[in-house]
Amino acid sequence: MSQRDTSIVTAGDTSTIAPPRERPPSESSATPSPTRADPGPAKRRDAFFDNAKYLTIVLVAAGHAWEPLRDGSRAASALYMFVYAFHMPAFIIISGYFSRSWDAGPARIRRLVTQLVVPYVVFETAYTLYTRWTDSAPDRPISLLDPLYLTWFLAALFIWRLTTPLWRTIRWPLPVALTIAALATVAPIGDDLALQRTLQFLPYFVLGLCLKPEHFRLVRRRRVRLLAVPVFAGALGVAYWAVPRMAGAWFFHDDSAVELGAPAWAGPVMTLALFGCSLLLVVCFLSWVPGRRTWFTALGAGTLYGYLLHGFVAQGAKFWGWYGPAWVHGPLGEITVTVVAATVVTVLCTPPVRRVFRFVVEPRTDWAFRRTDAAEPARG
Repeated sequence: MSQRDTSIVTAGDTSTIAPPRERPPSESSATPSPTRADPGPAKRRDAFFDNAKYLTIVLVAAGHAWEPLRDGSRAASALYMFVYAFHMPAFIIISGYFSRSWDAGPARIRRLVTQLVVPYVVFETAYTLYTRWTDSAPDRPISLLDPLYLTWFLAALFIWRLTTPLWRTIRWPLPVALTIAALATVAPIGDDLALQRTLQFLPYFVLGLCLKPEHFRLVRRRRVRLLAVPVFAGALGVAYWAVPRMAGAWFFHDDSAVELGAPAWAGPVMTLALFGCSLLLVVCFLSWVPGRRTWFTALGAGTLYGYLLHGFVAQGAKFWGWYGPAWVHGPLGEITVTVVAATVVTVLCTPPVRRVFRFVVEPRTDWAFRRTDAAEPARG
């Protein structure tokens, strides 16, 4: 199983993240009520962010589906590089945006354990057992310190969330985060808790912490949407040109420059260059995300399920030989694979699937925590 996954996860899901206190009513995270008895706009979800999360998880699934097609297909490799340049940064930025009110209080810590730590342990174990079978590696150990496949993001978000009060306090959070990310590319750090990737993706999370609702409104202006078309087209052209000339692993943010065969000084340079490139593409992507409710808006609340579950299908597809027929590696096959991947991840985000798997993805852990004294917040 590939360890080079830069996929998205639940962390930006407004159904699992407490909304920032300063957000306007229209950006609250609860589901709206269709009746006039609605207690007020403060409980409405923001369709824009749900739409963005759903579209991003579709790109994640498509990227995994294209991975076995890259050998011998420059077009598939270009699409793969293009999508990986912005889909994970977009989700991390949204995750940071919805982490602005994180304050390390007892309730927040409880949610952190329930929504990140427990699913991390469960799915790290499940993926290890699964890959023992699909990769014919019966001796692969279960290691909670070395995230496997999709689970790296849960570990990374756990670390980012814990450091949120620090980034909300210091004067220049983004330059500091960029400096840390640049230094992380100079030399190998190791695989423990995916720390290399966690530090290299850190600036996107910190950027999300610094954003305000008006920034997203600026991105969604018609002028930006029109400019995004030639920018996207140009980026696709550059990706096609770069396939035989550049290591796509730079976009995984999982290795140091030395490990990628480049001099150490290239790491900081690529950190800044990729940050600028990814940020530009994220703006273009978000500019085309619908702000109104659509047929897939409700699925945005289930991206955690789509993220954690689709990896079993992606890995199984290789094991079961779905990529064996020659036609799959042609244009028709690439289109078919993309449609199948989008369909599978869409189904995994639906309410019936969420009800079935809620006990492992969003388990109830009230029994593990003490009851909070109601007077404690007042005393604090």
